[in-house]
Amino acid sequence: MIEDAPMTAQDALVALMIAMSASDENIRTAELVKMSNEINNLPVFAGYDAERLPRMSKMVFELLEPVDGLEALFGLIRDALPENLFETAYALACDVAAADGRIAGPENRMLEEIREELNIDRLHAAAIERGARARHMTL
Repeated sequence: MIEDAPMTAQDALVALMIAMSASDENIRTAELVKMSNEINNLPVFAGYDAERLPRMSKMVFELLEPVDGLEALFGLIRDALPENLFETAYALACDVAAADGRIAGPENRMLEEIREELNIDRLHAAAIERGARARHMTL
């Protein structure tokens, strides 16, 4: 994080998207474009300081290195994110996962982890996943 500045709710959303993209150890251009578009266009990111992005990326990558790093990252995200944004966070993760047109094994496992960590109801999760799939269909 930036010096002693605490993680904001917006930072938490960004961190989750970065972690989702990194989950299969292959961050694709389509995923980066999706994250950039979400940050630049969604109301939840209004006023977000893009200068925080490199530091958030560094923090996520450092946390994902140790075995228990994902658990630590989820703890930071839960602490910074108000509960009313849990489904938003899951929707953003689904959009990043679907951005390249396929969701592979590691990405599926990460989405499952996110559902559990953020206590997303299975029916709500299915609806969010279906919406992400519909938005990312190709001809």
